[in-house]
Amino acid sequence: MKKNYLSIDIGGTQIKYGLFDRSGNLTDHGRLKTPTSDQSEFLKTINRLIEEYANVIRGVAFSVPGRVHPDTSVIDFGGALPYLDKLNLRQKLTERFGNNLLVSVENDGKAAALAELWMGNLLNEKDAGAIVLGTGVGGGIILDGKLFRGVHYQAGELSFMSAKNGNEDYGTYGSAVLMIQKIARHFHFSDLNDGTAAFDLINHHDPYAYQIFQEYCQRIACLILSIQSVIDLRKYVIGGGISAQPIVADTIREQFYQLLHHLKLDNNGVTPPAIVRAHFGNDANLYGALYYLLSSQVKLKE
Repeated sequence: MKKNYLSIDIGGTQIKYGLFDRSGNLTDHGRLKTPTSDQSEFLKTINRLIEEYANVIRGVAFSVPGRVHPDTSVIDFGGALPYLDKLNLRQKLTERFGNNLLVSVENDGKAAALAELWMGNLLNEKDAGAIVLGTGVGGGIILDGKLFRGVHYQAGELSFMSAKNGNEDYGTYGSAVLMIQKIARHFHFSDLNDGTAAFDLINHHDPYAYQIFQEYCQRIACLILSIQSVIDLRKYVIGGGISAQPIVADTIREQFYQLLHHLKLDNNGVTPPAIVRAHFGNDANLYGALYYLLSSQVKLKE
């Protein structure tokens, strides 16, 4: 019997994938450039990827941007990839590969939260959240030890939150990609998405890069305070590609405390939550998507 699973994380710029066993051990991984043209090219890319592992996998787990209906797996909106809107990945892949291939689809922010709840830095936490910093800002909320979806399945869609007096949303205002690109343009990088070079400057406290970075972390601290004032969580994990840099979670935490002090809330009943780096970092979506596939929310065919 095939006992492996392919987990695929659809990002705005890259598709990450990993081959796992049922216990969550990663045995192979890679990444591809995300097609930006249309749904047809996207599906061709996904089909080719699945075909590479078809002989060894029992199922495929997806982490995607946008709102996902848990009963139907239909994606709404699609975030940075509008062609995902109204796509039913489970149906498309069943038509191509047959009913024996298990397919699940989960929102990327919710997948990150599930990964950390499964065996990461939210293990055994009852009330906590995950914030995923990437092309936009993803999120997942854990209440009473369970993933909270909301009435319309869009709880945790932090990119929709208003910023700058309603003139922007956090999908833009809190974009880690745009933060990196701003630094890259200033220093004339040949690759505007070169996060390694940007963080080399940030970690060495280059005056311009470090200021842009601190301003960015302050924005995320403001976001956390807004969430915290409503649902009062014990812990937040910071995920996404930039979370691999320890300075990210550390600076967001520092900015959060500074924000409380500036607003005179630190001695006025606001208990700061723990703010830590996600255990799985940029791979959290892969693990969380797999957990969703293996969980009771998706019936496995024995």
